[in-house]
Amino acid sequence: MIQLVETSKAYGEQVLLHRVRWRIGAGERIGLVGPNGSGKTTVLRILAGETSPDEGEVVRARSCRVGYLPQDGLELAGRTVSEEVKSAFADLLAQRRTQETLAERLAETPTEPGLLERYGELEEEWRRRGGYELDARVGEVLAGLGFSAEDRDRPVEEFSQGWQMRIALARLLVEANDLILLDEPTNYLDIEARNWLLEFLSQHRGGLVLVAHDRFFLDSVVTGITEVGSGQLNRYPGGFSAYETRRAAEIADLRKRAAEQEAEIERHERFISRFRYQASRARQVQSRVKLLERMERLEAPPARRRVRLSLPRPPRSGRVLLTLSGVSKRFGAVRVFENLDLAVERGERLALVGPNGAGKSTLIRLLAGAEPPDAGAREPGHGVRIAWYGPDRHDLDPERTVRQTMSDAAPLDLLPEIRNILGAFLFSGDAVEKRCAVLSGGERSRLALARMFLRPANLLLLDEPTNHLDLDAKAALLEALQEYRGTVVFVAHDRHFMDALATRVAVIGDGGAAVYWGNYSDWLARREQLARREAPASPKKPASPKKQAPPKKKAPPKAPASSKETTASTLQPPPVALPASGPPRPAQGERHSRRSGKNRRRALERRWRALFDEIADAEAAIGSLEARMAAPDFWADREGSGRVAATHRELQSRLPALYEELARADAGLAADSPGAARDSSPDAPLREGSNSGPGPPAGRSPKQS
Repeated sequence: MIQLVETSKAYGEQVLLHRVRWRIGAGERIGLVGPNGSGKTTVLRILAGETSPDEGEVVRARSCRVGYLPQDGLELAGRTVSEEVKSAFADLLAQRRTQETLAERLAETPTEPGLLERYGELEEEWRRRGGYELDARVGEVLAGLGFSAEDRDRPVEEFSQGWQMRIALARLLVEANDLILLDEPTNYLDIEARNWLLEFLSQHRGGLVLVAHDRFFLDSVVTGITEVGSGQLNRYPGGFSAYETRRAAEIADLRKRAAEQEAEIERHERFISRFRYQASRARQVQSRVKLLERMERLEAPPARRRVRLSLPRPPRSGRVLLTLSGVSKRFGAVRVFENLDLAVERGERLALVGPNGAGKSTLIRLLAGAEPPDAGAREPGHGVRIAWYGPDRHDLDPERTVRQTMSDAAPLDLLPEIRNILGAFLFSGDAVEKRCAVLSGGERSRLALARMFLRPANLLLLDEPTNHLDLDAKAALLEALQEYRGTVVFVAHDRHFMDALATRVAVIGDGGAAVYWGNYSDWLARREQLARREAPASPKKPASPKKQAPPKKKAPPKAPASSKETTASTLQPPPVALPASGPPRPAQGERHSRRSGKNRRRALERRWRALFDEIADAEAAIGSLEARMAAPDFWADREGSGRVAATHRELQSRLPALYEELARADAGLAADSPGAARDSSPDAPLREGSNSGPGPPAGRSPKQS
């Protein structure tokens, strides 16, 4: 579709592309990777035709339609959200208006020559280009990117810069482009919108060139990686993980061959130096001189500077660091939390997930004590020391420079490390002398995050810490948090980051927080399992009346010998024949007794259900941890593997007591009402701060779920 032929591009003395030959075929999905400033955005702008190369040319197929989404800088105005997205079909909508005008003329003068034929041509064009599905297509894309039905009629000026970028992305996605160019499209998307975009792009039949700092996204979407660096574009098949492995092997091999060549050169130079003035060796000396002149020197790439971060050792704390009890929070008529109970325990890494606007940032602020609850209590534990980061919480002195801001917050022993810490968060060279007043929003966020690495704390509350970080910075932050011995509660939209860090997941929504063991992928697998089990079974076709056998008389069910022998069929109570005049009205005392019995059964069922789900979650988490422990390189990281093994032992030690309590609850249910039916869907989450529903049928173990 597009080809770069001997293309060069430079800005001053910085050469980004030097005589590059590169081709994008039909249907290829390519990820551009490379360090900041290597030229990824420049490549996209050249492909989109927004920047011209200094030398060479860009060859594009005549019929190739290219759509480009820049990283930032878009300002939308003058339309509603739907109108802005539909502007991608401006020519088609103009034809539709022409068709409507023709329809009016046909109504007035139906015999005008050629009018009906022209109307038919426009109708066929409208149908062929999907005009009748246009509204549905626009609505699907807007819903996938997080816009509600009410948002579609709002003016685009009412939305923030991040949401305007989503509108521009929606407009690009509904277009029928042969090649889509996306420059960091995930920057302004939450995890739900990223998952939707990932699925959409995976099914896109056209070509794609993508710049992203989300390695899971790259692994899932692209079929090849192109590395931008040293003025060249180098291709690698597969996703980002395959590229990392292959590139590391290439560099190791190149360094080995360069070292061998260097040793050979030194050997020849020693020979030349030793025998240069001996006539008997003159021919050999000249031969080796010519050999060195003809030799193509191998240049090993410089070792990639990898910054290692470490958080200060956390002070000792109690087992429970923070507790929210019966917390409720509203903003006007919007209920965010209702009677929420949540405990944050020492050493856990709790990921908060949920759709945009569900209350993840509000929960972080409640835990930090920055947002008072409308009802309920926040109780800090013994010795808790909190460090809190949020994208809108910077607290920076505008007159201080970046370096001075870090020096003001750093203890004496960390002053020599300030440059390294700033480098990990993309501040290098003259950037460390910038005043905070001139920093962009992303730079202020990175500086506020870097400052957290200077003071000890045992509870980190992190709201979207990976925003505005490149892949290397994310890797350094992730490694530091994995080695951190304190407690972390975080919100992130990077799937790889969440899977590598989280040990528990709290799903925010419906006024509560449903807590699961495991990481984000474990929760997704559990959610899919729930969806499959809750899907309505396909109705069976009734047998023909002629083939139906007369119903057999059923014997009344026997009371089960024990709770373990109870089956779903024996839980149905026997039918009771009532007189035609209806049942006698029970006395007031009898009605009170029945209500008390029902309340008691409901409490038992809720407890049974909670225990069942807790066991199922623990077993799922044990399976996930055992899969991690089976990895060949698992024990290479002593501290990380030790924490995982400790969590595994703790979960296994809890299971026997949970099984015993479940058996007691099951026996209590059987004794209270041996014939009472219980709900057969076992997989609702253990919801903190909300009531659980009835449990699954007796006799079914959590392992069967």
